[in-house]
Amino acid sequence: MNDALIAGVRQGNRRALARAITLVERSREGAEAAVRALYTHTGRAHIVGITGSPGSGKSTLVNELAKTFRARQSDAGQPLQVGIVAVDPSSPFTGGALLGDRVRMRDLAGDAGIFIRSMASRGQLGGLAEATAAVVKVLDAAGFDIILVETVGAGQAEVDIASTAHTVLVIEAPGMGDEIQTIKAGILEIADILVVNKADRPSKESTVKALRMMLHLNPTGTRATYEIRHHGQRMTVPGPNHNGPETERHRWETTLFETVATEGAGISHLVDGIQQHRAYLRSSGEWRVREQERSRQEVDQLLQARFMAHLAAVVPESQRQQLIAAIAAREIDPYAAVARLYAHLNT
Repeated sequence: MNDALIAGVRQGNRRALARAITLVERSREGAEAAVRALYTHTGRAHIVGITGSPGSGKSTLVNELAKTFRARQSDAGQPLQVGIVAVDPSSPFTGGALLGDRVRMRDLAGDAGIFIRSMASRGQLGGLAEATAAVVKVLDAAGFDIILVETVGAGQAEVDIASTAHTVLVIEAPGMGDEIQTIKAGILEIADILVVNKADRPSKESTVKALRMMLHLNPTGTRATYEIRHHGQRMTVPGPNHNGPETERHRWETTLFETVATEGAGISHLVDGIQQHRAYLRSSGEWRVREQERSRQEVDQLLQARFMAHLAAVVPESQRQQLIAAIAAREIDPYAAVARLYAHLNT
């Protein structure tokens, strides 16, 4: 990235922003150059992940969230600027993707305070594209206050968003028959906020009841036990201490909201909940904890990618294929094969 492009991104120039993101998506080298140039200007945006089953109405919900956030003001008294990263699935056969979110969110077009980028997952597991984290950093450096990241929507393996976002919304819809599947997948464990969208359907009550049972919520939405879920890990914290407000401020209880995104119903309350979670993260110190965890996972992923690239450079493809064939033929075990490959890195 040249200095003019970096300056354009920092000024929030939409054309520069689009060019920078294209560079990030095209190659790992482009992503590295962008992140190195812009990283010191990141860390201000509130990153909100939106995941859930296909058909739960994620894109419509993101559309309504963006409009509602735009009507609110930042700490500096300016209308909030919203960046949207929408990840669509790629075909496992052709590698192509229908980037339909820009069609579904077309009523956001013309708002200079909103920037939408659709990305193909390109076979990446976990619900996000490989370049998603770098694109989020570019938007952060460009000054967006809120960055909404919508995952593929495949459901059961969409846990990468937990290490990308500060606040994770898991979306469910009544009548899809997937409550048990969701529970089995464990995706609820990454939720900071649960949303039952399409809450005007007749079967809404059963979905809400199932989710409340899973979260041990009482009818008022307050969890009766004091477990918290952080980045997919279940953690137990001390029971209630009614000696003062200090204890109350240092725990977050997964909350459940009901919305009808097509009508905008419940969206304002949901945005209130997202902003309350941000305030909790800031006041409790968990914002810093999540930043550290996010950084650790990103470093791990970059190390793995660099290791595999180095291995591919020093060991010819034909040699690797011979080892794989030997493993399949039971001529060598996988551990011995890895030891042989690893030995090449030390020569």
